[in-house]
Amino acid sequence: MSQHGERDHGGGLDAAARLYGGDRQAWLDLSTGINPVPYPMPALSPDAWTALPDSAAREGLITAARAFWQVPDGCAVLPVPGASAAIAQIPGLMPAGRVHIPRPTYNEHAASFAQAGWEIVDAAPGADASVHVHPNNPDGRMWEDGDLTGPLRIIDESFCDIAPEQSLMQQAGVPGTLILKSFGKFWGLAGLRLGFVIGDPGLVAQLEARQGPWAVAGPALQIGRAALADADWAVGTRARLAADAHRLDAMMQDAGAAQVGGTPLFRLFDVAQAADWQDRLARHHIWSRVFPYNPRWLRLGLPGPEGWERLSRALST
Repeated sequence: MSQHGERDHGGGLDAAARLYGGDRQAWLDLSTGINPVPYPMPALSPDAWTALPDSAAREGLITAARAFWQVPDGCAVLPVPGASAAIAQIPGLMPAGRVHIPRPTYNEHAASFAQAGWEIVDAAPGADASVHVHPNNPDGRMWEDGDLTGPLRIIDESFCDIAPEQSLMQQAGVPGTLILKSFGKFWGLAGLRLGFVIGDPGLVAQLEARQGPWAVAGPALQIGRAALADADWAVGTRARLAADAHRLDAMMQDAGAAQVGGTPLFRLFDVAQAADWQDRLARHHIWSRVFPYNPRWLRLGLPGPEGWERLSRALST
């Protein structure tokens, strides 16, 4: 795994294009876990772009979030400009100590805690904080209530909207708990930069003070509210993602890869040499995700409707 102070991500198409050629539009980016069929843009009011974000629009978004995620009474809900913005600020909410982050996992949390002076530990007993990515990235592991430890408990549910019945939202009312939600994954709107922090009112108030006024843009407030209120789209999207995940598994297994984890938004495969597979796909301008801590793991997001045939051709050559 990369060092705690480093961050390695999916994406990086500009670097891939410099190495393999082609501009961004020529590439099929499967290195992220972003829904390739995003929520359709609703009509926006004219002042969404020209006025400072409206407090009524913000409250409307919060109300929609409470309903969609069935937030327990008494918990605070804070819209933020992307879950990453909250991840960067959360370690500063209490004095640095020891934080338990089960690995392997998405390393943004460890990097942020390390930067704030925390010690990253592999054992839960005695830790002052814990972080559980639920479902975990990249292997899709789900956690349970009993796994959560420490006075500060972070539950990152950025990918959990594919399986709402497995959410740990009931834990949001436990003091010291913060649940993160991302709008970029399930709704496919990563560029909107919208996320949520849900849980302990005192901790959420500290985060709100740190981010200042008008942190979330007016268009994001309106688009987020519309999307969270569209239950039919969410149900249909879950079904499509599940079917596409099975399709990708079958395609990769036919090519010699073994599916070993993931979620309906990304799949994790075991291959002999992940770097060779990444290179092979990149020569067809398809970008994938490899991991510095496991040379056999290859992660792929789902292609959009126009990408399946292209991936099939690349895997057959």
